[in-house]
Amino acid sequence: MTALGFLYPGHSAEDDYPRIEQLLGSDIRVDLVHTDIGEDAHRVDALRQLGAPERLAAGVEQLRLAGAEAVVWACTSGGFVHGWQGAHEQVRALARSAGMPASSTSFGFVHAAKEIGAARVAVGATYPDDIAGLFAEFLRAGGVEVTALRGSGVVTAAEVGTWGEAQVLALARDADTPDADAVLLPDTALHTAAHLPALEEALGKPVLTANQVTVWEALRLTDRRVNAPSLGALFVREPIVQV
Repeated sequence: MTALGFLYPGHSAEDDYPRIEQLLGSDIRVDLVHTDIGEDAHRVDALRQLGAPERLAAGVEQLRLAGAEAVVWACTSGGFVHGWQGAHEQVRALARSAGMPASSTSFGFVHAAKEIGAARVAVGATYPDDIAGLFAEFLRAGGVEVTALRGSGVVTAAEVGTWGEAQVLALARDADTPDADAVLLPDTALHTAAHLPALEEALGKPVLTANQVTVWEALRLTDRRVNAPSLGALFVREPIVQV
C-alpha cells in the first residue's frame, strides 16, 4: 500500500480525490487534509496568504499519523503566485515540516508536461488574467513554452467548484491552439477527474488538469507509476516489450 498525502484549501472539488483513488485501481490510498482558505479570492495577496507556511504546517501532523509517504500542496495558484524560487522555498519548508518528500500542484504541471513530452502547451485558466499570466510565467521558468493563455475572470474557488462538464470542455476548447502539444487546466477547485476521457477525445491531445496532476505528482515522489487510462494520457504507461 502506498499512502499519498494532500493539503487541500477549503472545499470546492475535493471529491475528485476519492474518485481518482478509485480509478487508480491499485494499492494506492489518498489521504486529504483541508487547510484554512482564509479569504477566497484569486488575488495575489490572498493567494500568498493561502499558502503561508503556518497554514500548510497545520495539516501535516494528520497526514503523518495517516502514514502518508509524500505530501503535495494541492493548490496551483497558492504555489505559482510565489514565483519559481518562492514556490521552491514553499515546498522545501513543507518537506521539513512534514518530514517527507513534498511538492505542489504547480511543480506537478511542469513535471507532468515533460513526462508526456509536451514542450508547448495551451492554458485554459479559471483565474483573472493577471493570475493566469503568473501561471504562464511559472511554466516558462520551468522550461515549458506557452502557446496560448485564456483567463476566465473567476474570482473565487467556490464559484469554480460549481462548473460542470460543459463549462470545463468549453474552457479547454477555447484555450487550445493547433501548435499546442497539450492543454492545461490549472485549478484544483475545478472538477475534472470525471471528464478527462471526454476532454482528450474532444481535443485530440493530452489534457492536464490540476487534481489529476496533483495525484500524479505524489505518485512520482513515491516512485510509483500506475496505468490508469481513464485518468488521461498522463496515466498511460507504454507497455514493456519482452525481448
